[in-house]
Amino acid sequence: MSLRVGDDTPLILDLGTGVRYLGHQLRREGRPFVGAALLTHLHWDHVQGLPFFPPVLDPDTRLDIYAPTQEDGRAAGTALFEMIKPPMFPIDISALPSTLAVHTVGDEDFSIGRFAVTSRFIPHIGPTLGYRIEHAGHSVAYLPDHQQPADGTLDIADAVAELVEGVDVLIHDSQYTTDEFRHRATWGHCTGDYALHIARTFDVGTLVMFHHDPSRTDDDLESNLSCWAGDDCGPKVVLAREGMTLTPSR
Repeated sequence: MSLRVGDDTPLILDLGTGVRYLGHQLRREGRPFVGAALLTHLHWDHVQGLPFFPPVLDPDTRLDIYAPTQEDGRAAGTALFEMIKPPMFPIDISALPSTLAVHTVGDEDFSIGRFAVTSRFIPHIGPTLGYRIEHAGHSVAYLPDHQQPADGTLDIADAVAELVEGVDVLIHDSQYTTDEFRHRATWGHCTGDYALHIARTFDVGTLVMFHHDPSRTDDDLESNLSCWAGDDCGPKVVLAREGMTLTPSR
C-alpha cells in the first residue's frame, strides 16, 4: 500500500512483498527514492518485502521507516534488523548500499513531508499501530491488522475511534466470516461485518476491505461484498485488489 499526492514520493504503508512492484515503478520514474514507510507492526508479512524493494540497492536512496517499539523494550530498528540477516536472509540488511533509518513511534502525532500522521496502538497480537494520514482536507485510516473483541461484543477501542472518525477512506482488516471468527476469535483479526460496523459508526466515506483470508477465492470475496454493500445505510465498500488505485472523492 502507498499514498501519493501529485508527483511527490509516495508514503509507503507497510513493507510486504508488494513493495517490490512499487520499487520497479519508482525506478522507471528515473529519480532517487527519498521517502518514508509506516509499519503497523513487525510480523513477517509486513516487513519481508524490504530487502526486495529495488531502491534499497541504490546508494542515493534514503528510506525512513516508522515502527512501534517492542514489548521487550527493544527499539523498532533493532528488532527489524535482527529479523533480516543470516541465517534467515543471505546478508545483513546493514550491508545494503542505501540509507535506512528506523524511527520508533507510539501514540504520537507527527509529519512526514506534506502528510500529517496520527499513530495509535490498536488491538492485535504484539505491539501494533494503526495510522491516520491527512493532507489538504483528505484523510485515510490504515488498520490492516485489528483484533475484534473476542467476547462477541462490538465494542470499539478509543484509539480506533480516534483514527477512523470521519475519514474519507478506511483500509481495514476483514479476514473472517462471522462463523470463522467463532473458531479463531483470538487470532488477531476481525470480520468484514465488524469492519463495516466501525465504518458506519464513525461516518467513513469508503471502506476498503483488506487482509483477505488466504484461502478465500475471488468468487467468495465477491459474494461477501454483495452482503456488505447491500444497502444505502453505510459507506461505499470495495475489495482491496492487487494493482488497485483509489482517488478520494470527498
